[in-house]
Amino acid sequence: MAKSPRSGTRALGGIKPSGALAGVVPFFAYTTVFLLIPTLVVIIAAFVSDGHLTLGNVRALGNAGFLTALKQSIILSALTAIIGAVVGGILAYAVSTARPDGILKRFITSLCGVLAQFGGVALAFAFIASFGAQGMISAWMKKAGVGPSSTLWLYQWDKGVLLVYLYFQIPLMLIVFLPAVEGLRPQWREATETLGGTTWTYWRRVAMPILFPSFVGATLLLFTNAFSAYATAAALVSQAQPLVPLQIAGTFTSETVLGQANVGKAMALAMVVVVAIVMTIYAWLDKRSSKWLVR
Repeated sequence: MAKSPRSGTRALGGIKPSGALAGVVPFFAYTTVFLLIPTLVVIIAAFVSDGHLTLGNVRALGNAGFLTALKQSIILSALTAIIGAVVGGILAYAVSTARPDGILKRFITSLCGVLAQFGGVALAFAFIASFGAQGMISAWMKKAGVGPSSTLWLYQWDKGVLLVYLYFQIPLMLIVFLPAVEGLRPQWREATETLGGTTWTYWRRVAMPILFPSFVGATLLLFTNAFSAYATAAALVSQAQPLVPLQIAGTFTSETVLGQANVGKAMALAMVVVVAIVMTIYAWLDKRSSKWLVR
């Protein structure tokens, strides 16, 4: 029997060599340099002090200052994730009802793609220029007699930072959750109506159970996004360190407390653990909900 030309291209173990492997080499190189190596450095340094193994850096995480910052970071991330998920989910459904090839839908999705990536110092400056003491919107509100007596709320983690985070959390939710909403098939609603169900019946018994894993997964993604954000909060909150990322930066830049770099890396390790737990749950939910998406 003649040997199949294709069989000759198979390597040992039945694995077919392909040039596609070369395409993922840059990705693995990027993740190794910017993700794997920094993570290993953080993990090792968290248990090292003056060249010796120690648990002192990890014990420092029990300090009241860090626990308060961790609590406030979790509260801020959870609030922005929940609010962003609810508002973004509603907007995603509204966008899904538009014409698939319409200009409005393409414009909104493109705009949200830009806004979801707009953050850092530029975003903080935009809000200061708008809502600060001399901000444009603050000046208009004062002239109208409806402005607040003080603009210090903008520089507080539970007010100003929360509002600024929602600026990129809501668009991110729309982008992440829109494919799941578009995966709802019209036939399911028609079948519900044929069986005598109402709109509420359709949402309660069909749409919501299908969308729930995707919704929770997207909410966890928003939580991780807010929990790891640094530059925006650093630009707004300069007089204190009420969040974990700001405390970590303080251990490297403080001029009054020296030799705390490895303690900062222990704090970073705690953040890695939290993010790893959240993203593990997200991956499980994403795998569960992917079967409902239209491919």
